[in-house]
Amino acid sequence: MTSAADNDGAGQIDLHTHSTASDGTSTPQALVRAAAETGLRVVAITDHDTTGGWADAARARPAGLTLIRGAEISCRWYGIEPSIPLHLLGYLFDPEDPPLVAELARVRAARVVRGERIVDLLRADGVDISWDEVLGYAAGGTVGRPHIAQALIRAGLVGSTTEAFAPHWLGERYRLPKDDIDVFTAVRLVRDAGGVPVFAHPRATRRGRTVPDSLIVELAAAGLAGLEADHPDHSPDERAHVRRLAAELDLLVTGSSDFHGTHKTVRLGAYTTGPQMYERIVDAAYGVPPL
Repeated sequence: MTSAADNDGAGQIDLHTHSTASDGTSTPQALVRAAAETGLRVVAITDHDTTGGWADAARARPAGLTLIRGAEISCRWYGIEPSIPLHLLGYLFDPEDPPLVAELARVRAARVVRGERIVDLLRADGVDISWDEVLGYAAGGTVGRPHIAQALIRAGLVGSTTEAFAPHWLGERYRLPKDDIDVFTAVRLVRDAGGVPVFAHPRATRRGRTVPDSLIVELAAAGLAGLEADHPDHSPDERAHVRRLAAELDLLVTGSSDFHGTHKTVRLGAYTTGPQMYERIVDAAYGVPPL
């Protein structure tokens, strides 16, 4: 499935992937090699709240593959109670911009606190996993629930990451909120750092609550550049809804696999972005160039 946004067949462009710098299972080096082998022309590395995989991905980038450096930023909308978490894809921003660097560091630290608390809850219920084991799976990258899922798989309590995210495990019973960035602040920070902010999977109801269209209208006025429409967690109706809204607001539209390696079954390039939309992102950015 490709994005309906101006894809003229000029090449495959996947703008949402994860490496071992966060919760993917492929190293940044393996990620870019796999992207080239898959036939992608452009791939974005967008690990959660970190630019930690950028350098390795850049050094290993095969000839003929363009690398877009980015991050998937943990955000929250506080305009309703309880607040709603959401994700913002920031592309081509300056990784040394002090305000953005500080906020990403704060969110990563909050992920560590949340992860350790989740492990404590599991252990209190007799689950034989340890925090050191979870940190080992994270291997210095941004800690996330998939790393706890790996510990649950090792303990023989679940058979897959998907099963670990069921409601009676990490999906609900042992799910805790984390200290995210206010979404309006995140949009401003990405823009101020020369980047391009795109709302990730904005209508993915299978993930939980979604924000109203009225919030997206406000975010567009505040600097949001685009919406991710074609995504594994969007139904056909949800993809169509996102594209209609983007057209009304003159936002660009992306499509992406949200590849996580073996943590998920979706393959690289399963959903892609059209060349004209990709060029709009590149033209709007002034933080760092594509490689």
